[in-house]
Amino acid sequence: MSADRKEDHIRLAAGQQDRPAGHRGYDDVDIIHHALAGIDRDKVDVSVTVGPWTFPAPFYINGMTGGTDTALTINRALAAAAAHTGIPMASGSVGIALDDPSAAGSFTIIREENPNGIVFANIGAGRSLDDAKRAVDLLSADGLQLHLNSVQETVMPEGSREFSSWLSLIEQIASGLDVPVIVKEVGFGLSAVTLGQLKDAGVRIADVAGSGGTDFAKIENDRRGGGHDDYSYLNGYGSSAIQCLLDALAEGYVGPTADPNFTVLASGGVRTPFDVVKSLALGARAVGMAGTFLKVALDDGADGLIEMIDAWTTRIGEMMALMGAATPGELERTDLLIRGESGEFARLRGLDPATLATRSREAR
Repeated sequence: MSADRKEDHIRLAAGQQDRPAGHRGYDDVDIIHHALAGIDRDKVDVSVTVGPWTFPAPFYINGMTGGTDTALTINRALAAAAAHTGIPMASGSVGIALDDPSAAGSFTIIREENPNGIVFANIGAGRSLDDAKRAVDLLSADGLQLHLNSVQETVMPEGSREFSSWLSLIEQIASGLDVPVIVKEVGFGLSAVTLGQLKDAGVRIADVAGSGGTDFAKIENDRRGGGHDDYSYLNGYGSSAIQCLLDALAEGYVGPTADPNFTVLASGGVRTPFDVVKSLALGARAVGMAGTFLKVALDDGADGLIEMIDAWTTRIGEMMALMGAATPGELERTDLLIRGESGEFARLRGLDPATLATRSREAR
């Protein structure tokens, strides 16, 4: 059943890439152009530091899949591209391999193809510290992603509805694991309240993983087949990555007063290099992508992924030069206009969007 579910996830997630959502949170963000702000491209360094790692570019391959033959093919391509370009890669949830060792090959292929790169294992937040250690060992992983998927579990026909132990399990894993822990949502967003809970639990890296990309509520509902047993009213549920970053900024988890020992990443609906730049400008340290890479992996394999990653790295560097940012962190001095739903979200959560429109003036 688990393997069939994973195949359904791949098929339905790829289908969502063929029919991307219309308006997205990223569409609410405009960067004010200052025509004399630019610097020379060769003065730009696109690398970022996340925990103990240096990423060669400010984006990474987020957790996607595993546990089936199709997933093995996808992970081989992703890992080969990661090895060639040096960007980090997270696996899909290895829970299926912990429960059924015959599924392990679709995950261990990641380390086989990428023996020296930065690799993150991935399991659900309801798992134990022992499971976390087994997941890391399986991939000789440099870090562990713990994913929060309560919405998905709620809609999933065979899902769990027991969530009360998650925070204490996260705290045990964060304190008991020998590698860094990254806690992420699966596409419904991390609020500032949740970021605070995670920080208090000892987590030092969190990926807000907002809505607008792969919609796992819709995927699980599509698996149900409709009728009265329907959750379609949850399609699009959650907060976008932009809204999550604005929430984090309002509470000081990103921005000039943020704790340097707590790092916020962003993902969810990233479709262009400009989306990466916007996320960095709102305080994300780096940006994860899953669905966009999945489509390329299926259609064009490792060669297509390498071409895409190289192109995105180049485009991001060019845009940083255009905006006068020698490092990704300097993008936080750019002037932003936050409109639409995201602007309203910011105001309702206590952040005046107008304060982001004059940041370059204040930085002078």
